Amino acid sequence: MSDVSIICDFRSRCLEWRNVDDVVMGGVSHSALQSDSGKPAIFSGVLSLDRNGGFASVRTTLERHDFSAFDRFRIRVMGDGKRYSFRVRNDARFDGVVYACDFGTVEGQWMEIDLPFSAFRPLFRGATVSGAPPMDPGKIVQIGFLIASKQEGPFCLELDWIGVTSAEC
Repeated sequence: MSDVSIICDFRSRCLEWRNVDDVVMGGVSHSALQSDSGKPAIFSGVLSLDRNGGFASVRTTLERHDFSAFDRFRIRVMGDGKRYSFRVRNDARFDGVVYACDFGTVEGQWMEIDLPFSAFRPLFRGATVSGAPPMDPGKIVQIGFLIASKQEGPFCLELDWIGVTSAEC
């Protein structure tokens, strides 16, 4: 792989993140992104299936939007053995089509994970959107992380950095 262009280094100031949990539809899950200067950020909380809930997420709006010179995101994370989703939006809307790429974690192990742009699938409230255009890397407005898939209970994902890169020829 070629060099990584860092979008967000959580050990320094890294954009403004907000949580969006299933409480927006009556659920009771909760999450937060905690960030201390010089340390990785921590996306953690409790996922609950009560009251038809089952997701917790954090997202941010990017300052830079054009990543068409690259073909993948690369993230450095340490997880808890659960599966997460990296999410991208091509607009600034709160709701609508989101492009998702899921990844697994190994408990207590730092991992650099490549998420090729071609692997992102269009979703609307968890359901695949047939006929939706592919994610446009030239118009990436929001990025975020989500945990769902009935993984009830506490979760913790440490975030070191998010970058973009391209595969070497």
